This record gives sequence, C-alpha cells and structure tokens, in this order.
Amino acid sequence: MSKIKIGLFGFGVVGEGLHEVLKKAYTADAEIVKICVKHHNKKRTLPDSYFTYNPDDILNDPQINLIVELIDDAEESYHIVKRALEKRIPVVTGNKKMLAYHLEELIELQKKNNVALLYDASACGSIPVIRNLEEYYDNDLLLSVKGILNGSSNFILSKIFNEHMDYAKALKMAQDLGFAESNPTFDVDGYDSLFKLVIITVHAFGTYIHPDKALTYGISKLEQWDINYALEKGTRIKLLADVSKLNDDEITMFVLPCFVPPDKYIYSVEDEFNGVVIKGEYYDKQFMFGRGAGGHPTGSSVLSDITARQHDYKYEYKKRNNYKKMSYTTDCDIKLYVRYHNEKDLELFKFHDITEKYWSEEYCFIVGTVKLADLIAVQNEIKARDLFIAKLY
Repeated sequence: MSKIKIGLFGFGVVGEGLHEVLKKAYTADAEIVKICVKHHNKKRTLPDSYFTYNPDDILNDPQINLIVELIDDAEESYHIVKRALEKRIPVVTGNKKMLAYHLEELIELQKKNNVALLYDASACGSIPVIRNLEEYYDNDLLLSVKGILNGSSNFILSKIFNEHMDYAKALKMAQDLGFAESNPTFDVDGYDSLFKLVIITVHAFGTYIHPDKALTYGISKLEQWDINYALEKGTRIKLLADVSKLNDDEITMFVLPCFVPPDKYIYSVEDEFNGVVIKGEYYDKQFMFGRGAGGHPTGSSVLSDITARQHDYKYEYKKRNNYKKMSYTTDCDIKLYVRYHNEKDLELFKFHDITEKYWSEEYCFIVGTVKLADLIAVQNEIKARDLFIAKLY
C-alpha cells in the first residue's frame, strides 16, 4: 500500500495522543494531512493550516486514503463513518458507543463496499483484545471473555479498597486526574463497559447483542455497608463485564459489580488499568492487562490499526461467517447480593433460592439466586431505588 494519508476527525486527548505517538513511530509510513474539529476558538498545539471545520474537506479530498475518527459524539461519529465507508475510504474509529449501536449495519457496509473498518482502540485502550479474538481465538473453542473494561470505575474502587476512601472522595480524585468526566454516569453506571462488551461479543462469538437488551448496573449506589460485606468475605468489588457460553448454542452477557476473591486474576487489577480473562475449552484461562484509557495508550492502539492498514488488513468476522451462530439468552441464573433499606424494594426481585439474609435498622441485605431475564425486566426500576446489587463470583 502507498503512504497512508490520514484525515483525522477530532483532536482531543486521543487525537493529540495519536499525533504524538505517530511522530515516534518511525516505521509507520503515515501522516496526518487534515484534521476536522468542531470548536473554532480552542487553542491547539498544531498550526491552523492543519485544521478544518467542514467534514467534506476530508471526505472529498482525493489524497486522503484513511479516515481516523476520534470524536466523542456517537451520532456524528456514525454519520462520518457511514459516509466514509460508502465512499470506499477505510476507517479507524475509537467510538465504542457508536459501534455498539450500529455495528451490524457497518459490518454489512464493509462487505458491500469491500472496505475496512478497524476499531481495536474502542474496546480496552492499549489491550489488543479484538485483534486477538479475530486471529488467535478464531475457532469455536472459546468459552468466555470476562474482565474490567473501564478504568475510571476501577480507579474509584481501588481507592476505596486500598486507601479506605469513601465513594464521593474517590470519584472526585478520578475527576481531578482526568480519569472520569464531570458527568461520570457513562463510566460508573456501566455503560462504557457494556458498549465495549457488545463489540467484543461480536468477535468472540459472532453474535451482535443490542445494548438495550443486556443487564447493565454500575457502582454509583455503592455504600459502606457493601464495602464491609466484601471485606468480611475476603473479596473486593470490581465492575465486571462478562460474556459466556452456556452450551453449544447459547451465550449470555451482562455488566455488574462483582465480589471477586483473591484467587481470580482481576482481583489484582488496580487503578485505571483494565484486565481481560479469556477462557477456552482446552487452553483454560489467558489474561491480558494494560492501560484502558488515556491519550498515549489509546493513541498507540489507533496507531496499530493504522499500520495494519499498510498491509491491507481487515476484520474477517470469522465467528459470524465460519461457525454456527450463537443465540443470546437471558434464561440463566445469577447469584445476587441485594443491599436495601426499604423492605418494599425486595418485591422487585424474584429470588428462588436464598442463602443469606441480614436485617438491621440501618440497612438490610439478601443473597440468593435470580433469573437474569427477571433482572433485565426491572433494571430501570432497580436503578431508580435506594439499593445496590452485585454478583457473587
């Protein structure tokens, strides 16, 4: 392939990070030709001649042979990526929310126009999960992919368990250090992890699951009582994303806080790091660990996709095309901890097996088995109540 001429959309933390790592990547035969940004008056580290405010200046430029899309607006991202693929311009993107909602359509667009869309940076920052699932785990022996996929929530939980901070103080520190946004909902309520898990599931099992059909619950309702329970059991709370094969035909997935014991790999994943455990039928467990966010780690992942295009690399979606398609089911059990203050809130949960129960004037909790489908049916109501739920590992 000839020299890669990049049209870049977005010049925030990751866009600037990409520019920095690209300068150091001496073997990468690639350069940024033009950058499309939204805000006219923002001070930038490159000359004005690099920048445009009109997407057409990039999409209609005949010298640009790769679009790199790194903006934070999922809807805008979708329109840019779709237009580029329709014009048969290959694309690298890091927008996990956009991919989670539109991946099926974008896969068909790639096929129809014989063009590549790469997005390793969307899943776990510097950890090459997608490429490994595509190339190394490209068979039907995979059993599960589980892990910590969000660095912001993991940083908060690390401060709580290692330095005994309360949730509010740990969140404020994460925001001050730039690990969490001023509005942290996306991270702490599990949606960031869910979008990544949707993408991973396509490459792990060949099945697309719409984000609205999965159970997603985060750590924003965490209280000291829940932390005390974890410590009493010798565990730590981690926000876990999980997609698992239940049998030869079905998989299930969810994002939930989890009481993780010390003998599990992700127990020791701290601060803003991510950790992914891939389990197979014969190779047992393999663990991938690295920084899940930040300009340079994510920029490095984007660079990997850029250099892959020098060799005309594209995802083959082997699990979707070469093997029996797995079905998504929610007809499975979860062993769940529920901490509550109002007895009426228990009416939301259809426990069919209770193993532990505690009541006091300050708080109460119950541990038992529930159907995943039943939790999904009432998940919005659960999120609105003054309670906290977590899975036992």
